[in-house]
Amino acid sequence: MEAVLTTLEAERLDSLICIGGDGTLHAAQQVAEAGVPIVAIPKTIDNDVWGTDLSIGFHTALNIATEALDRVHTTAESHNRVMVVEVMGRHAGWIAVNSGIAGGAEVVLAPEEPFDIDRIVKFLNHRHRAHANFSIVVVAEGALPAEGTSMVYEQELGRYGEIIAGSIGERVSKEIAERTGFDTRLTVLGHVQRGGDTTPTDRILGSRFGVAAVDAVTRGESNVMTALHGDVVEMVSLAEIAGKLKTVPLELLRVAKALA
Repeated sequence: MEAVLTTLEAERLDSLICIGGDGTLHAAQQVAEAGVPIVAIPKTIDNDVWGTDLSIGFHTALNIATEALDRVHTTAESHNRVMVVEVMGRHAGWIAVNSGIAGGAEVVLAPEEPFDIDRIVKFLNHRHRAHANFSIVVVAEGALPAEGTSMVYEQELGRYGEIIAGSIGERVSKEIAERTGFDTRLTVLGHVQRGGDTTPTDRILGSRFGVAAVDAVTRGESNVMTALHGDVVEMVSLAEIAGKLKTVPLELLRVAKALA
């Protein structure tokens, strides 16, 4: 913190606008507590920042994931396959659940609700015997099997504690293939979700948050974050939201299941 304050003084900065996800917002809140005027803007494709309906980047990532599912649907149906698609979402399954609903996936696995591989296999077997010759399974990178079920899995982490891309997707694909005998293939979207052209929704949201943040700085506000509530951009206390996680509500998880 001493180094941060020294840099701010050397650069003659009166205030900071910090843009990012959980880690950035948590650090920003600490800097604000040290007496630096801080206004934060939520930006993460995971959409898991507490206190705002949307974070910058989520809508674009969702579009990319949904388009990928639409494309995978074609090859799944033409080759009679089960296609497993892994998307980002370590602690919250916003991308997995929303893209799964929009892209017509048969199974959606999210961190909010540990899964039972036996139930998934039973469902896929029934579906393929009854009326279909293909299925699409969406897996969030942070999805985990429920304790006490037949699939034992330990999450693979990288050097800095990050989840290894493709690890849960590969394991789910293997389990489905071995237990059903269906031709099963894996697609890992990975960092494809984090780049490319942004949607108009994200561009407009970023502009609105930017204007609101500058207005807040001009008014002398500090330790606050821009937030979208319905159609209105408001300021919320950074101290109240930092460190909290916005997870997918049960109602949305239920919709994903109901449409299978």
